[in-house]
Amino acid sequence: MGDHPFCPQEGEVKLQEYRSKEILARYGVPVPDGETATNPHEAREAAGRIGGPVVVKAQVLVGGRGKAGGVKLAATPDEAAARAEEIIGLQIKGVTVRTVLVAPAARIAREYYLGLILDRGGQTGTIIASAEGGVEIEETAKTDPEAILRLPLHPLIGLQEHQVRRVAFFLGLPAELRKDFGATLRGLYAAFMESDADLAEINPLVMTDEGRLEALDAKIVLDDSALFRHPELESLRDLREEEPSEIAAREAGINFIKLDGSIGCMVNGAGLAMTTMDLVKLAGGEPANFLDIGGGAKADRVAAAFRIILDDPNVQAILINIFGGITRGDEVAHGIVEARASLGRQVPMVVRIVGTNATEAAEILRAANLITAESLDDAARKAVAAAGSQA
Repeated sequence: MGDHPFCPQEGEVKLQEYRSKEILARYGVPVPDGETATNPHEAREAAGRIGGPVVVKAQVLVGGRGKAGGVKLAATPDEAAARAEEIIGLQIKGVTVRTVLVAPAARIAREYYLGLILDRGGQTGTIIASAEGGVEIEETAKTDPEAILRLPLHPLIGLQEHQVRRVAFFLGLPAELRKDFGATLRGLYAAFMESDADLAEINPLVMTDEGRLEALDAKIVLDDSALFRHPELESLRDLREEEPSEIAAREAGINFIKLDGSIGCMVNGAGLAMTTMDLVKLAGGEPANFLDIGGGAKADRVAAAFRIILDDPNVQAILINIFGGITRGDEVAHGIVEARASLGRQVPMVVRIVGTNATEAAEILRAANLITAESLDDAARKAVAAAGSQA
């Protein structure tokens, strides 16, 4: 629902509204015609081709566009150009609007929310539906949870007709729209499944004054780890709105997610990385990132990880936690020392290496005047103290 639960093992790719609509349209979801524009002239031309009143919508990967002035109505092509000029270049939650979507303005009778999410706890896809559409579904969940239907789907059987009817009845759809609604929900489900999506939502799905269903807004979030199966979807990601550090990590083959803390974490193994972050918080600190460097931490990969972590100016210390199973601890230690010497920015580093050749690794680290720790609890406490001394 909206921003789905944080899961560092798998990244996500958020698609712009117009890209999401393009996908849904391929599966028979009723999406109004629209055109993108990057300047007022293009917006005027698009509105002229559409004819009639239009809506001009900022295309950014953050919520709250309407409240920030990123969604405006226009009665004529000239007005559409003026509205586009107001929106393009606008900052919405720190993101600059570069593109707008020009689409026909709808005369809305009712608004609904309809979405599918990957429920990791239930290990299945789940339909989320509400007759309170057009607002943030998370807010509805807080203020009126009874207004939301959550319907888990069998992971092998999938969406069944009785479930389609149940959702339609829950939403209170008129009988004459239930056939069209069934086609819409089945199309949304097919797009969700065949795209390997974590989230596919329509908000709002509207009933117009003319008695039609239309998906006025849409959002699809893809599973980053499944994109190798969908090269055509990989090209739809908007790199201009992704974190530069996450792009660099992906290019270096490093699993990385930027967070808001001051302690950078470099760990080999996703489970160990999560544990490291938990103990940093337990010690009173805040992790600045999730970073799984993977196996065989050679100097070049360690250096890339350091650069990615230190690209965040909030990082005041780095905690390195390596378990040497197949990986030799002394090789990792040499890689850390070598990579550290190449960095332009220096912050305190606390290193814990256990496993194969851990004793030799400790000697190498101490000779390089790096802070070492015997246990992860000790490492977390030292990292928090080191970050505090830099503040």
